[in-house]
Amino acid sequence: MSHKQLRASKEFAVRFSEVDAMNIVWHGSYPLYFEDAREAFGAQYGLEYMTMARAGYYAPLVELTFRYLRPIRYEQQCRIDIIYTATAAAKIIFDYEIHDALTDELLATGHSVQAFMDKDYQLQWYKPTFYAEWQERWNLNSEENHD
Repeated sequence: MSHKQLRASKEFAVRFSEVDAMNIVWHGSYPLYFEDAREAFGAQYGLEYMTMARAGYYAPLVELTFRYLRPIRYEQQCRIDIIYTATAAAKIIFDYEIHDALTDELLATGHSVQAFMDKDYQLQWYKPTFYAEWQERWNLNSEENHD
């Protein structure tokens, strides 16, 4: 059974403030790259943080992982791909791939899960209406999407 997916990409150059003494990306920089990718995805597909906030919800991270495969160095030109996987659950699931922009070599991967909370910080067990409508707009509300 395959899940429906949406993809977006963003290119970036590694900045000096993102590397450690070995001149490679510091582990704390990966969540920032993933955040940039989520913002690019939201802009492309209409799922921005302010869209959620205006609908009365927050979507905090409840899971975040990354896997280092190759060193990423200062000034290296990279591309981060973000892949949204549809699910019937009240959560947003993304996978990430960071590639060298010139060679397309895979350098790192990641995964995140966001849950929904209302403005009173109560966890939402069912998809908010705005999110179900967003999934419908992108044809992601099929019976085959389970999680």
